[in-house]
Amino acid sequence: MLQALNVSCYRDERVLFKDLTFTLSAGEIMQIEGENGAGKTTLLRLLTGLSRPDEGVISWGDQSILHHCEGWPQQMLYLAHLPGIKQVLTAYENLRFYHPKASREAIYQALEEVELTGYEEIPVAHFSAGQQRRVALARLWLTDATLWILDEPLTAIDKWGVSTLNAKFMAHLARQGIIVLTTHQDLPASAQPIRKLRLSGDVE
Repeated sequence: MLQALNVSCYRDERVLFKDLTFTLSAGEIMQIEGENGAGKTTLLRLLTGLSRPDEGVISWGDQSILHHCEGWPQQMLYLAHLPGIKQVLTAYENLRFYHPKASREAIYQALEEVELTGYEEIPVAHFSAGQQRRVALARLWLTDATLWILDEPLTAIDKWGVSTLNAKFMAHLARQGIIVLTTHQDLPASAQPIRKLRLSGDVE
């Protein structure tokens, strides 16, 4: 269970959000909405523990993530808005860097899932923006993390890719995973209701 309790964040004497409270349980997905500059990425970074809220507590289970240091990184996968991949490394080497315990076969399979078969040993500096995004998203096929925190995962992805990602999201939720994401695109309709959080604090 992921919980935010009375979380507030201020930037340059401006209130991004205040007294934000929500709970996400196993098998739930939530989309964070808001205008550019409203604090969506800031909130995601707070949920990962990379930044600290000015007020309030974010917990995983019954423990604050700021005091959950030992096991917390293994429980959570964060994909930022930028791909976060190393240009001089190949697609295979990038995934090996993030998932050193994954087998070669598993990494090749993950790249196949995102339609990068034949590109495994090419440095990603030669990839398009969409292909670089696919390398980052291939991590979803390699991780054992329960909580996925995804900042604009559908950026530079075509319709086929959106459909593939949505199927992956639903499979993760079926295994009792939790997903928090931002996106400017409409997610495909699915049997799993998508909760929506606006930074005013209204949760549907």
